[in-house]
Amino acid sequence: MRILVTGASGYVGSHAVAALRAAGHDLRLLVREPRRAAGALAALGVGEGDFEVARGDMCDPGSVERALDGCDAVLHAAADLSYGGDGRANVEGTANVVGRALALGADPVVHVSSVAVFVPSADPVITTGSALARPRSGYARSKVEAERYVRGLQDEGRPVTIVYPGGVTGPHQPRLDAMMNGLARALNEVWAVPRAGVGVIDVRDLAIALERCFVPGLGPRRLLLGGHYLDWDRLGDLCDELTGVRCRRVTVPHWAFRLLGAAFDAARRLRPIDYPLSRDVADVMLAMAPTDDEPALTALDMRLRPVAETVEDSLRWLAEHGHLNARAAGRLASHGRSAEWATGT
Repeated sequence: MRILVTGASGYVGSHAVAALRAAGHDLRLLVREPRRAAGALAALGVGEGDFEVARGDMCDPGSVERALDGCDAVLHAAADLSYGGDGRANVEGTANVVGRALALGADPVVHVSSVAVFVPSADPVITTGSALARPRSGYARSKVEAERYVRGLQDEGRPVTIVYPGGVTGPHQPRLDAMMNGLARALNEVWAVPRAGVGVIDVRDLAIALERCFVPGLGPRRLLLGGHYLDWDRLGDLCDELTGVRCRRVTVPHWAFRLLGAAFDAARRLRPIDYPLSRDVADVMLAMAPTDDEPALTALDMRLRPVAETVEDSLRWLAEHGHLNARAAGRLASHGRSAEWATGT
């Protein structure tokens, strides 16, 4: 199957390309910066001869049209992650890529969304039937608007699969961001701990799931993969167990955590700040609930790896690449895993 992939320079997209290539698919990548994509993929063992490049932008209908020519299916993993922006690229890009792919007969078209589109939820366990959120920022609203657009296509019976990952975690993140950036900053500095929880999904498991979505003829599907749900204190405990170092923690009440997120939003209007907290992020962190992943795991015939393996590999990678200092990394900074564990033999 020839598959067009958007977002191959990013975290989820690059890992998905590796999984799709390993499964034998022919790949064309719609990218703005081919060298950046090649670098991200090389870290995963994918060479430049393993894919075709279509230079362009998801918001440019012409380049999308050219990239789609001859493709059987599409993985739309590209997203504008700029929390300070209005996120219009998420809506325009989704309409260009998903809408045009379906018009040309692609089957399936796989759209990577997020569990965050459901948060906060009135349901104690989030399902694909849970109500969509009503976020306040332009970025977060754009994600929900793109979601509504894709759902409208599903309502018409179009063969779109929507995948909802939780907090994506694991090694080889091309640009430190989101959950991985949060882990590094928390362990290096101080962990502001709210009384709430998070779903942890390994990027490698998510890549396998996305690869297994590429079966034509199944029609519209919604697959929830929030991952292992841990409260933030338990995640901190797990990091302590793995590193052998007690991280510095401060319990922060919900109102103060929201206020801190709003303060970062205000500061970003004056200058760039890479700290991974905003008011919308705070709202999601404080209101995340467990997710019912079993229907998706059954449909894809897979199980998630243990969360301890994901967190250990994440922290080890952060340390190896200079994102986690030696004090915070503890035993993970100096001792590698055995070859037997690393290769899975």
